[in-house]
Order: sequence, then C-alpha cells, then structure tokens
Amino acid sequence: MRIVSISENKEIEKRISITPEIAKKYLALGFSVTVQESYGKHLGFTDSQFKELGVEIKKDEKEILDSGDIIAQMGLLSDENLIHLKKDQIFIGVLNPYLNKEKIDKLISKKINNFSLELLPRITRAQSMDILSSQANLAGYKAVIEAFAKFEKAIPMMMTAAGTIPAAKVLVVGAGVAGLQAIATAKRMGAIVFATDVRMASKEQVESLGGKFLTVDGAENLETEGGYAKEASDEFKKKQEDLLGETLKKIDIVICTALIPGKKAPIIIKENMINNMQSGSVVYDLAAVQGGNTAFSQVDKIIEKNGVIIMGEKNILNKLPVSASTLYSKNVFNFVANLLDKESKKININLEDEIIEKTLIK
Repeated sequence: MRIVSISENKEIEKRISITPEIAKKYLALGFSVTVQESYGKHLGFTDSQFKELGVEIKKDEKEILDSGDIIAQMGLLSDENLIHLKKDQIFIGVLNPYLNKEKIDKLISKKINNFSLELLPRITRAQSMDILSSQANLAGYKAVIEAFAKFEKAIPMMMTAAGTIPAAKVLVVGAGVAGLQAIATAKRMGAIVFATDVRMASKEQVESLGGKFLTVDGAENLETEGGYAKEASDEFKKKQEDLLGETLKKIDIVICTALIPGKKAPIIIKENMINNMQSGSVVYDLAAVQGGNTAFSQVDKIIEKNGVIIMGEKNILNKLPVSASTLYSKNVFNFVANLLDKESKKININLEDEIIEKTLIK
C-alpha cells in the first residue's frame, strides 16, 4: 500500500499532509510513502529528511498521483490533477462537499473513495482524527495574537508611579474550540475576557477558563445533537442583540468565531453596534471566510469604520503552517490507521464503522 501527497498551491495553502514524523509512522505500519520534490521545504522539512526515513521523492505530479493507493491532501486538487485520479483510489482531505459538489460528483463517477475529514462525527473514538478541533485551536490562538498586535494599547493592567493602565476588555463571540482557545490566550496575556454563545452548555467551559459568560434571560440551549450551534429564534436574536449592543460599548477587542455548519455565518455584530464601539477597538472575525459575524467583515482586508478596525483572513493558519501541519498530519494518520484492517494489513472501507460511514462522500 502506498500513500502519496503532492505540494499544495503555497500562495493559498502552506500546510502539508505528511510531515517527516508522520511519514515514519506510515512506514512503520507497512506503507510506502511518496511526496513531491521540495514538498515541505517551505516549512523547514528538507527532501533529505524524508529520504533518510525511506520516503520516495518524485518531481512529476501525475506520476505521484498515479502510484498512490491513498492520496492525502489539505483540500481538493486542481482540475489538472483531479483527472489523474483513478478507480478505487482513496482521496482524503478537507473537501468541503457542499461548495465543491461538481468536482466531487466527477470523482464519485470515477469510483474514487472520497473522505472529507471535516464531516467526522463527534464521538470519543474520532477525537484523535478531529481536524476541525486541532485547526480551530490554533486559529483561536492566532486570532488573539493578530488582534492584540493591531490594538494600540497595553493588554494587561499595568501599575506604575505615573499611574495605572487598565486591562484590555475582550469579547469572544462563539465559545466552540476556537473561541475557548481565544479566551484562554487572552486571559494568559492579562485581558479581562467576556464570551457569548447560543449553547448554554458552553457557560461552564467559559467560566473554567476565567471568562465571564454573557447570556440573556430565558436563554435556551441552542445546540445540535452533534454539539454544534444551531440557528436561534428571532426573539432570542433580539435579546442577544440588545445585550451585545450595550456590552460592545465597553469592549476593546472582539474575536468572532460563530459558525453554523453548512450555512453562511450569522451576522451578530451589526452596523449600529460597530458605530457605538470605542475608536481604536479591534475586531478579528474568524468567520469572515463564511460571510462573517459582522456587517463589515471582508476576507483578507482590514476595514476601518468610525475608528474601529475589522479584520478577517481566508486562511489564518498560513501564519502557523508548521504547527498546523503537525496536527493535521497526525489527524490524517489516525484516520488512515482506522481504515487499516489490523489482521490483513489491508484497507477496509467498513461502512458499519460510523467514522468511515460519516466521512465517505457518497
């Protein structure tokens, strides 16, 4: 069995799917491994590092893809490379089937087994494969760092002979994995942190990290069976809007992380709220790539409205590609190991396994 991976378009995606550490693990399981020439060079992983482990290095993308039983990537391949895939190959990545239906349908018609790892079920056995959690953790951390770098005041309270500088006040919108990491990072740096989420189950998690949970009277637990947020009622939205509007007048930095799987991100911070914020405040919107949680969010642009800076990026993890690749490659390895039948040492696409059944795009 051979697992292969080719270089991503580094202008869009700097992460890789097989690090030298993980290549070693594949080889120990009995796989052959092939990666493209200079595959991890931009991350400090040289071809010689891979070669010393026993990894095959090739230049030609078609040759690499043609040789693989399993192809591991971050996302879908380009149209030029998709045509090289063939029947019964396994393609693993973050395939976003809702947005890439036409490409996925072509792959299915060619009898290629496509596994999209963002569709993993939220069960204990799948935690080590959970790419959403591993990548969101890093994104939440980095969003805080980026926002703090743009904020032109000190973050922690500072007491000096000349006077006291108050601690910055941070609001985290959405207390999922990214939001919780944002809370933890902001607290470690000395900020006063508030958080809001439609899922009441997140209240205890927020408070355990030292954050103050903001909620409205009569709040319901708007959570799906899978643990994700679901859309709120109009009445709840109005109450939340009023609470947010008042809170934001006193907030210095906002980190937005609220997403609804398979849907456009909800606009939570509206134009009038931004207009009432203090000049010099900073909003970092991790949801910008899915439409954004603010009325002004734009991907890869810094917008200024009434002195408030609003930021959002298509791929914030391009700023942490080594850490992100380390975690992503481990997630993929654990998924592949689950596909491997321990007795026959062959791939077994067992649809009775919930992990396999949920991630296989049919």
